[in-house]
Amino acid sequence: MGRRAGVVETVATGVGLALGVCAGGAASAQPALDPGAFDSSRIPPRTSLSVRTLVPGAGWGTTNQHEERAALSLAKLYLADYALKHGDGSAEDRDLGERMIRKSDDAAADRIEAKYPYAIDAEATEYHLRSTHSQGGWEFSTTSTADVADFLAAKIRDEPDSPILAWMEQPADRAADGTRQDWGTARLPQVYGTKWGWSDVGDPEVSSVSFGPGFTVAAHTYGTPEQQTEDVLAAWSALMPEVNPKH
Repeated sequence: MGRRAGVVETVATGVGLALGVCAGGAASAQPALDPGAFDSSRIPPRTSLSVRTLVPGAGWGTTNQHEERAALSLAKLYLADYALKHGDGSAEDRDLGERMIRKSDDAAADRIEAKYPYAIDAEATEYHLRSTHSQGGWEFSTTSTADVADFLAAKIRDEPDSPILAWMEQPADRAADGTRQDWGTARLPQVYGTKWGWSDVGDPEVSSVSFGPGFTVAAHTYGTPEQQTEDVLAAWSALMPEVNPKH
């Protein structure tokens, strides 16, 4: 399926899915999210998780989903979005944005932030992201899984042709620093695109955010990629028991 067709289907399915769940029934041909089955106690507190449909305000998450945590390389989503929408329209900005999203290129993020130093805080204001702050540099910035999932749902709903979505659908197997990009929310069924984040210093800390037909899902884990994948799959088995995860 092409990106344009896939994202349009995502928008249409997301509206139907959320309305169907609110009405107590399944929507479209996709299995419905089951919020009644979602039990945060199944997810260790090391992981924060947020799931959103494409209808504003419709979604679920762990009790710590609004907790302000390190944005890691998910901050590059905000940088890329600002540069594309509010930058100078240069080919350089587009190239740097692609490198940030597909390869999680830190050097590209440094250049965009140097050019647009208030990008992250401006994005937080535009998208009403209460836990998102630049903290003096993208590598120190904070966000929450709720903010990231809401941001991505807004992009799909309001700007389905955004290059960011296309780049998320075509990630490099390995990031610019050699990290293999293959964990967490990317392992869920029906996922179209993903962006990952990780810490290069200190204790392991990872994040991921993905979108699929009718949903966005974001996760942050104080732990390893394998631990995040374990926690995300456990949560998804409760939310969508009819759908098997990727192996």
